[in-house]
Amino acid sequence: MKKEKQVGDNHEPPTYQEATAGYGEMEAQFTWDDKIIRQTFIRKVYAILSVQLLVTVAIICLFTFCEPVRFYIQTHPGLYMASYLMFFATYIALSCCGDLRRQFPYNVILLVLFTISMAFMMGFVSSFYNTKSVMLCLGITALVCLSITTFSFQSKVDVTSCQGVLFSLCMVMLLCAITLSIVVPFGYVPWLHGIYAVLGAIVFTLFLAFDTQMLLGNKRYAISPEEYIFATLSLYLDIIYLFSFLLQIVGGGRD
Repeated sequence: MKKEKQVGDNHEPPTYQEATAGYGEMEAQFTWDDKIIRQTFIRKVYAILSVQLLVTVAIICLFTFCEPVRFYIQTHPGLYMASYLMFFATYIALSCCGDLRRQFPYNVILLVLFTISMAFMMGFVSSFYNTKSVMLCLGITALVCLSITTFSFQSKVDVTSCQGVLFSLCMVMLLCAITLSIVVPFGYVPWLHGIYAVLGAIVFTLFLAFDTQMLLGNKRYAISPEEYIFATLSLYLDIIYLFSFLLQIVGGGRD
């Protein structure tokens, strides 16, 4: 009887505590690994973004301060159209072709071409504004980006759950753009253009907060660590569009 009891005991199923004894440690290890991957992803995105912004600021300053360069690009608008076509082609390739933007070195090459074309376009536009206005807008953009990044890292407010608000604001911007395209041929309306520029600055400030929290991955929606090119592209466009709208608000034309 004693032998049979021992055999029966050996065939008893394990308790819940025994079966899940190692799960806590495994879950903690997975959480730690995910945290390291996310931190590496964030550092990579901001490193690439810093290089993009340095290149863009350098080209804007070159087109703004160097008079021969400024005169040359203003008298050759075809260069702007060429850069716009390159910008459009690389943007479509990076945003729509998921496999392509994950393949090295094609993703890096496309991102370099995209950055150069966008920087050239911003430099061309900035060359028509006076130097003080351009520098002021660069400074305001830097302060706004720093504030929004700090807010996104520290705040518990989930901006990623406000997609409906962002969509509504984008629709309002679209309606304003259509109205401007109809009104402008009959005469320029400064206050209408000012409203459009202010609304655009607000919208892309919110998009900057949205994309930053998507990057962090601690809110309702998150972006995959594999999509570092797409994350960099989104943040870069938010900053550039914010700068362009600020330039329309406070920028003054050259005498």
